[in-house]
Amino acid sequence: MATACVIPARLNSTRFPGKLLKTAAGKTVLQHTFEKASLCKDLDAVFVATDSDEIADHIHSLGGQVIWTTPDCQNGTMRIYEAFQKEKKLQEASYIVGLQGDHPLTQSETISAILHALKSDSHANMSTAVTKIDSYEDFLSPHIVKCVFDQNQYALYFSRSPIPYHTNNQELIAYGHIGIYCYKSAFLKDFFSFPTSPLQKIEDLEQLKVLENGRSVKITVVKEKILGIDIPQDLERLKNILCQSNIFSSQAESFPL
Repeated sequence: MATACVIPARLNSTRFPGKLLKTAAGKTVLQHTFEKASLCKDLDAVFVATDSDEIADHIHSLGGQVIWTTPDCQNGTMRIYEAFQKEKKLQEASYIVGLQGDHPLTQSETISAILHALKSDSHANMSTAVTKIDSYEDFLSPHIVKCVFDQNQYALYFSRSPIPYHTNNQELIAYGHIGIYCYKSAFLKDFFSFPTSPLQKIEDLEQLKVLENGRSVKITVVKEKILGIDIPQDLERLKNILCQSNIFSSQAESFPL
């Protein structure tokens, strides 16, 4: 097995308990995420890492594979690493994708894009995706992480602040980070051995410790909506987006080209 995806899934979120099992367009948030990953032809296996019986039962009902992890995991990345330590198939994989369970709009094409970017770059240690920000509201929001990168598409910095700075009347040119990563398996151990770094602590962004330790993060630009389900309002946004998408799909089927 060359590539695998791990979806960390915690049931009892502090801000929105049970969010992964909330439904939108007839499917749970987690099901949307899991099915998108399962559609990716560049993945050899998809696992859901959880400590919840309800989530495990749900994934099993969808025909998915579950890796049991402890409730002590402080974040999704720690849960991915614990799954890596427990599952031999993950240890045998050359590349591991970490996809958050509450990111139901992440497309299989995005997963393929970051996999291909990392596989074709011997210098990079991990890869991730960004998408163009098209509104100043999103640009100014601390909930949307911004990313700047160099001409070779290596990350220079990630921030909750609006970067790069724009002077008055300048066209908005900025990119929002999508919370998905692909790791070279050999680097995954290094990543978790790095201590919390100063910038990581200030920004509350753990990818910054990779940059602070002098490692490279390859950036891939994709076309995708940024939406993590953190609060009930995000679920309503997801429902609206999926509803509009279904309407558009129905119109396309009714009026074929």
